[in-house]
Amino acid sequence: MHLKTALILLVLAFATIFALVCVLLTRGRGPGTCQHQPPEPEVPEDGRSLVFADLTPEELAQVVRYLRGSLGVPLVDASRAKPSDNCIASVDVQLPAKAEVLQFLDAGGARPPREALAVLYFGNQEDPNVTEYVVGPLPQPTYHRDVTVQKYGGKVPYHRRPTLAVEYEQIAGFFKSRVFPAAPSFMRQAMEYDGTSLAAVTAAPRGFQSGDRATWYVLFQNVSGFFLHPVGLEVLVDHGSLDMGQWAVSRVFYNGQYYRDMAQLESAYVQGRISVEKVRKVPPDGDFSSMRPRAPWATAFPLQYEPQGPRYSLRKNHVAFQAWSFAFGMSVQTGLRLLDVRYKGERVVYELSVQEALSVYGSNCPGGMSTRYMDGSFGIGRYSSPLLRGVDCPYLASYVDVHYLAHSQEVRTIKNALCVFEQNLGSPLRRHFSNLQALYYGGLVNSALVLRSVTTVGNYDYIWDFIFYQNGAIEAKVQATGYTSSSFFHGDGLRYGNRVGEHTLGTIHTHSINYKVDLDVGGVKNSLVAHDMAFEMARAPWNPEQQIERPRLTKRVLDTEDQAAFRLQSKIPRYIYFAANSKNKWGHQRGYRIQIVSFAGDHVPEASSMERAISWARYKLAVTRRKEEEPTSTSIYNQNDPWTPTVAFADFIDNETITNEVSRLSGCGAHRGAEQELELLVLAVRWPCIAR
Repeated sequence: MHLKTALILLVLAFATIFALVCVLLTRGRGPGTCQHQPPEPEVPEDGRSLVFADLTPEELAQVVRYLRGSLGVPLVDASRAKPSDNCIASVDVQLPAKAEVLQFLDAGGARPPREALAVLYFGNQEDPNVTEYVVGPLPQPTYHRDVTVQKYGGKVPYHRRPTLAVEYEQIAGFFKSRVFPAAPSFMRQAMEYDGTSLAAVTAAPRGFQSGDRATWYVLFQNVSGFFLHPVGLEVLVDHGSLDMGQWAVSRVFYNGQYYRDMAQLESAYVQGRISVEKVRKVPPDGDFSSMRPRAPWATAFPLQYEPQGPRYSLRKNHVAFQAWSFAFGMSVQTGLRLLDVRYKGERVVYELSVQEALSVYGSNCPGGMSTRYMDGSFGIGRYSSPLLRGVDCPYLASYVDVHYLAHSQEVRTIKNALCVFEQNLGSPLRRHFSNLQALYYGGLVNSALVLRSVTTVGNYDYIWDFIFYQNGAIEAKVQATGYTSSSFFHGDGLRYGNRVGEHTLGTIHTHSINYKVDLDVGGVKNSLVAHDMAFEMARAPWNPEQQIERPRLTKRVLDTEDQAAFRLQSKIPRYIYFAANSKNKWGHQRGYRIQIVSFAGDHVPEASSMERAISWARYKLAVTRRKEEEPTSTSIYNQNDPWTPTVAFADFIDNETITNEVSRLSGCGAHRGAEQELELLVLAVRWPCIAR
């Protein structure tokens, strides 16, 4: 009997040891297939969000084939085109009119025809110009219509065209064949130029008046991170002629001195009349500008973990996450955009899109002092870069490729250009620890969904985020990284920046980012309401001899566009929100608060001849009536002709009424106005829901 008991105990011991070994061996593995998986968010299965989808590679190719066969003029591939050629500069999706889309999405109407917007340069014409065509229906186009005059009120002059990649290549050839050979001794001895050792960076805009196309090019050592290695030489090239043989050097700058051309610089150098500043030649990795880590990581970085897989759904151009759903896309010119954003199934935003990224520079060198970059002209979407898993986005993020057609007739694909991920924010969404009367704790984990892209335009990398919070707030966020733009340090350079190298001045500059927001809170008819606080003196009811200073709420409806346009340095109401034409059960208007969390530096003086081209930057917030004929706050053509802007946002603000039909809110009498649909132009925003 004792032997039996011993054997049973021995078997049980072996079983226990075996079970423990199995647990240890399987610890750390992902959840088994039998584990409970969270339900996927509800996603429409009918593909209605595809009404906003970017063009597919096949559709882009079809548009090119159609235009080549239907326009009746020769079209040269934009990657090889001379200024005197005709070419297709870009093709992008043409989003349908909002009324058509809402009829389709909300009222069971017909799906709007799928169309493309093609931008063509006609250099081989008696009157060279830029023309925009809407091409459709896709995927088999049969028509095209010229919308240039309808959009801009006239033809777009040819000198306003954004610079193609091939034109930069042609200018590089001009430097090699005609500019540098005009000063052989200076280039060989002072610059140590060997044919490949210099890189040029363009300034913009290109001149001082409409019709100019003359650009300052700043020369740097051609190494990794060359933006931080200026050599002191800058050249003004007039490339306005359609005959590249007529291009010429208009001015030369070296180490604080200006010269008529390279021949005059060479003559002064040979005669010893130049103060030569020898710049130390840096290694190919750029030395201090190298992006390589200076030391290996001591330990690995922390990682995020999704114990039961992602809690969001990504299908084509549609994302669903908890109460949120939205469509997304990538414009070739303006970058990331959201459409049909819904919370708990109700649309709150029709469109949220980047409009422009502006940088205004100062320097005592000509290239730096004349630079006002409008990155939409270069292509914020076109310059989206592939995202590195684990650095640009978390390892577990979902990635999306982007296809585009610009500066070439070939469709290009940017792998992993967008990422989607849920992020634990590391602080509670809400919490309370009670130690009065009752002892309890309540808290909620705070996480948010992020849609991200990164654009590399020249020296800057812009990280664009749209963030969706559990409490119904949306945040549009941008971070700038990459390299600073620099000038050659000389003379009074410290008035215009900080010295960051022996010959390098990190130049002072501003960043302004412009977003368009079309909020539809409880429908398309909204009002703009301002809430603030004021102190009032009151007698204490229980002791009339005493006074109390108590804060009270003030309310005001902003009736007109002028009232709703807040200048950059002006005071803005503490709380400003879009109010619906409906109320919650407590009698409050439902709405979304607009919260601006960052501000740009001073705006270019309005007396400037180019200010109207960037007049959107006058305002930290501006609310206007929505009009289909005012789709953007700026234009890709403003960069190369800011003196006669193709689109000037200031013209949109003409004191039109923007109120919905509302009852008295601020104690100044009942107000009744025309029903209008509103949209915002803002610099940086966050929208917390304040009354749902």
